[in-house]
Amino acid sequence: MPETLTALDAFNARPPDEAKDELITCCASRVFAARVAERRPYRDLDELLAVAEEAVKGLEWPDVLEALAAHPRIGERAGGGGREAAWSRQEQAGVEDELRESLAAGNRDYEARFGHVYLVCASGLSGARMLARLRERLGNDEESERAVVREELAKITRLRLVKLMEGER
Repeated sequence: MPETLTALDAFNARPPDEAKDELITCCASRVFAARVAERRPYRDLDELLAVAEEAVKGLEWPDVLEALAAHPRIGERAGGGGREAAWSRQEQAGVEDELRESLAAGNRDYEARFGHVYLVCASGLSGARMLARLRERLGNDEESERAVVREELAKITRLRLVKLMEGER
C-alpha cells in the first residue's frame, strides 16, 4: 500500500502541532494526540495503530470525556464541514429515520444514567443494532460502562486513523 506509506511518512514529518491537529480528528483528546504524536516516527501503520490503542486505553476519565464531547449523539447528524463531522456522518449511515426518535429517547436515558454521550462504533451497524446495544448497556454499572466506552473509543479511533492514513477526507 504505497499510499499508506506515503501518508504515514508525511505524518511522521509533520511539525508536532500539525501532527496533533491531525490526531485530534481521530480522537478529540489532547492527551491522546500528544502521546501519539510524541512517539513518532512510526515504522508502519500497525505500529501507529498499536500506540494509538494503548494511548486511548490509558486515558484518564476526564480525557475520555474530552474525546466524547466531540461525538454527536447516535442518531443525530453531525453538523459542520470538517473531517471529523464527515466521518461521523459516514459511521452513522446505518441509522434509519424511523429509529431516530427511539435513539433520541435512549440517548436521554443513557446520558441521565452515565452523564455523557452514548458512544458506539457505528460503522457497519444498523440503527436497530445500535439501539439494542444502547438498551443493553443501560444495565451496566458505571465501571463496566467506562470499560465499554474505552473499547468503543479505541475502535472508532482505529477506523479514523486508517482513514487518515489513506488520505480520506
